[in-house]
Amino acid sequence: MDSYLITVRPGGWRFEAEAGQTLLAAAEAAGVNLPSSCRNGTCRTCLCRLVQGEVGYLIAWPGLSLDEKRAGDTLPCVALARSDVVLLAPSARRVDAI
Repeated sequence: MDSYLITVRPGGWRFEAEAGQTLLAAAEAAGVNLPSSCRNGTCRTCLCRLVQGEVGYLIAWPGLSLDEKRAGDTLPCVALARSDVVLLAPSARRVDAI
């Protein structure tokens, strides 16, 4: 199974996303908390910028305007890595183990 390296800035956290795994699910598995709510691409809570790389989506048209898509915005809750990816997610936080 393919996997891709995901980097979240400005924190600099790196983790792998398996093919078919959303960026949000991969982040959570790696202990990186991206803000989220609906997990289906409609609420836009997880909106962040795709700085580098390519993603595909679980749904045909996630809750992004055409201008947002052109600007590189993405919704990690429904985005699948198609290459190594760099995300700009200023609200992301590292979850420390208890």
